[in-house]
Amino acid sequence: MPTIYQLKSRFQDMLRPICRKLAASGVTANQVTVSAIVLSVLQGALLWLFPGAALPLLLLPVVLFLRMGLNAIDGMLAREHDQKSHLGAVLNELGDVVSDAALYLPFAALPFVPTELVIGLVVLALIGEMTGVIGVQIGASRRYDGPFGKSDRAALFGFCGFLMGIGLTTPILYQVLFGVGLILSALTILNRARNALRELETR
Repeated sequence: MPTIYQLKSRFQDMLRPICRKLAASGVTANQVTVSAIVLSVLQGALLWLFPGAALPLLLLPVVLFLRMGLNAIDGMLAREHDQKSHLGAVLNELGDVVSDAALYLPFAALPFVPTELVIGLVVLALIGEMTGVIGVQIGASRRYDGPFGKSDRAALFGFCGFLMGIGLTTPILYQVLFGVGLILSALTILNRARNALRELETR
């Protein structure tokens, strides 16, 4: 199924000149990864401290886009500039789930948002990323199958943050949006597990 992740190569091509400049300046992949985590946690703290405030909600799509860019750059630094490391792999995987939790759990505190759906989305996001990593553990590749990966979650929450920031707080809207996200998250877990097993069977 289609997913925003499929646009990753084009996005990386746009960022490659910046990546080269950072590498030439001595910036490391791990530094970029940590920067993305710190940015996410700070934005999450703003959402927790000022629940429902327009500015933090309107900042969220910008922060999510910056996080996506930093995540792309750290991967390119690692692969294309010989900066792969075991620490980098740990930071990358843990950073994604920590950042997701920090950025998305604050939505559960908003009175017009279904708390159980937000928490369910975050839990399934963690399980989905774990399922992707399990592919490596059983001898397959790291699975990024959709339809609702990291980039798709960012698009959903960024869109919702924008709508809330401009004053759209109709509960039924977020019940539908987060409900669909929950279903797609469950399908993502199933696809990643199934495709990892299928990959092994076809070798």
